[in-house]
Amino acid sequence: MRGSIFRAGIYSGALLVFMGLPGLAEASGRHVPLVVELFTSQGCSSCPPANANLIKLRGRNDVLALSFSVTYWDSLGWKDVFGQEKFTDRQSSYETNLGHSGPFTPQMVVNGSRDTVGNDYSSVEGLLGGSHLSNGPAIELSSTSVSLAAGAAPRSGTDIWLVRYDPNVVNVAVGRGENTGRTLPHTNVVHELKRLGSWTGSAFRQTFEPASAGLRTAILVQVPNGGPILAAVTD
Repeated sequence: MRGSIFRAGIYSGALLVFMGLPGLAEASGRHVPLVVELFTSQGCSSCPPANANLIKLRGRNDVLALSFSVTYWDSLGWKDVFGQEKFTDRQSSYETNLGHSGPFTPQMVVNGSRDTVGNDYSSVEGLLGGSHLSNGPAIELSSTSVSLAAGAAPRSGTDIWLVRYDPNVVNVAVGRGENTGRTLPHTNVVHELKRLGSWTGSAFRQTFEPASAGLRTAILVQVPNGGPILAAVTD
């Protein structure tokens, strides 16, 4: 498997087709970023170029770049130090809607609705060029709360996700597996992913604990079951 894209088992789920709803506001008083999620693993030899591409993307002021370390490489010689099963589950929830039989690394998903191989920077730029977030509720974010304005929501409602991530570049020395002996840089590594509730069109407010030292907070408003991201904001 060295140098190849790794695909995990087949995941099934209902195909969800979402049509954008008119008349929804962007995050009030805030820039609404494009959301790029990289699903990666330190055990995957194809992933370091994708990690480097995410480092490039974090410099764009129109992008919220997030790195999710998955776990299905962990049994092949090296356990990713950032990996969590819930990140693997998040990636898996996308695959049917995106037309894949199962998850693979490195995968970049843009706004929850389009994807490409993460080590192909030109392909990522192409997706970003045709993407925007403008169909979600206005969001106000503080260090301990989030508020969503009332508006027209999809019939399915939406999930509200709290994301905590490290904005720094973090280097990890890999001792085993396909990247043995390499020191891999990572950025915007997600450490916490938590569903806060559902936005169904009514005004919503939720409090939470402040982020741990060094971490930043983001909020994603997303159609359930791996659907499109409608709004996002970060502190």
